Amino acid sequence: MLIGYARVSTQDQTLALQQDALTKEGCSKIFTDTASGATTERHGLTEALSYVRTGDTLVVWRLDRLGRSLKDLIERITQLQARNIGFKSLTENIDTTTSGGKLIFHIFGALAEFERELIRERTQAGLNAARARGRTGGRPKALSGQKVAMAQKLYQDKSNTIGAICKTLNISRATLYRYVNVSMPDDS
Repeated sequence: MLIGYARVSTQDQTLALQQDALTKEGCSKIFTDTASGATTERHGLTEALSYVRTGDTLVVWRLDRLGRSLKDLIERITQLQARNIGFKSLTENIDTTTSGGKLIFHIFGALAEFERELIRERTQAGLNAARARGRTGGRPKALSGQKVAMAQKLYQDKSNTIGAICKTLNISRATLYRYVNVSMPDDS
């Protein structure tokens, strides 16, 4: 059984073109959404994915109607394949129930994996270059070396209250205790 899914991004757009194409293709039921592809909550798609059964084929007018990104699209189609549900995109002429459609899908998957690896490599190269220049990531330290010494000295002088030390150094109690290397007392 062919099950259709159509989506438009705004209320101003119409689903008619997609619905006509899906009906012409032979879809017995069509689920729809009027929401941006960036929106994670698409009730029509959720219903369509719940409705399709083993042996069915989910049909869309174009690939971008199903997934927000190539990664998202591949994950959705992989989930469909795991449930023995086919996928068909009319505009791109991709049908995962055929050997040619499976080949194209696997090529898309390989390209997506290649893209993820390139991003990972560029990120790692950027981090290594930053480290070579002496830059480290993460949150900056609350206290410099001089302020740590001052905090420890103020803490050892029992005439100073914890609140006064924190106010003087503009830090929290937890930060103070972390820098003077003592455990924070329970407030209970």
